Amino acid sequence: MTYVPPRRSDGTQQVRREPLPWPRDRPFRILSIDGGGICGILPASVLAELEGRFLNGHSIANHFDMIAGTSTGGIIALALAHGLTARDIRDVYVERGGNIFPPPSRIERLTRFVRRHHRYVYERKPLEDELLRIFGETTFGEARTRLYIPAFEGFHGEPFIFKTPHHPAYKKDRFERMVRVALSTAAAPTYFEALPNNGYIMVDGGLWSNNPTMNALVDALTCFDLDRGQVQVLSLGCGETAFKVDANKGSGGMIQWRGVISAAMKAQSHNALGQTGLLIGRDRLMRIDAPESSSPIALDDYLRAKAELPPMARSLVEGAGREIQRYFLSDEVDPYVPCPVA
Repeated sequence: MTYVPPRRSDGTQQVRREPLPWPRDRPFRILSIDGGGICGILPASVLAELEGRFLNGHSIANHFDMIAGTSTGGIIALALAHGLTARDIRDVYVERGGNIFPPPSRIERLTRFVRRHHRYVYERKPLEDELLRIFGETTFGEARTRLYIPAFEGFHGEPFIFKTPHHPAYKKDRFERMVRVALSTAAAPTYFEALPNNGYIMVDGGLWSNNPTMNALVDALTCFDLDRGQVQVLSLGCGETAFKVDANKGSGGMIQWRGVISAAMKAQSHNALGQTGLLIGRDRLMRIDAPESSSPIALDDYLRAKAELPPMARSLVEGAGREIQRYFLSDEVDPYVPCPVA
């Protein structure tokens, strides 16, 4: 008989979660990182620039109470919570990203375009090998920072969120390996094969939460006895894609609407930021992203991302770095202590 795993949502608590105490004189700082494939070079480079300019190269993870990340943002979040600096992470992306997304020849580019209509384009092994090199056998419960990592579970067709044991209710993910969490959140449809995991079928969290800012805020407010005014959020994007409904799209079919996935991800991000701003105030939410472009870098375009995004990150930090320092980097947060096993 084939094993049928229970729905993740079957274990959802039906009453209000008992919040853990949080000092009234201490802010709760959240770092949120979008999905975006190899364009994760941008948020990794922004964080590396901040470390170099304001923290003497020390890890920026020490300045946040929670880190949320989807897909490539989830990989960055995991690496920060594993003890890597943002500079370490940026260097991995820049120096080894071509192993995961090999630059194609002209013929290979056409082959990949055709192939994506029938199956995934890239083998998972190069990505898995890089993740194993970084995380080894480390478990999710060993994270040094609270983490919130969205994925999507395809067997039952519902959101699936990996959460560190920062609340007594969170018991399921502690012993999952970081490598499996990273592969789950980053299994982008058409790019990578869905990931079988203990009877589940894991797919990229960007399907429903490419920008996890609002999800992380809700988690913080339900896990801890916080006033909304205590929360501060730094949200990092991987580059905005311009999308407008013109006459062709308005009356067109599949060809005209081929960019609908990017449009949906953009709309989800704007909604997440709008809701977060309404709850905590726009003055407590800072969004750093590349300007909207009509010629965005593809999620697998390693050469363009490597060439264009580190300089873009320097420009963004030159403009917003001092404000980020003032709100988020003035002091370190208290060390994270996981809830004990019941």
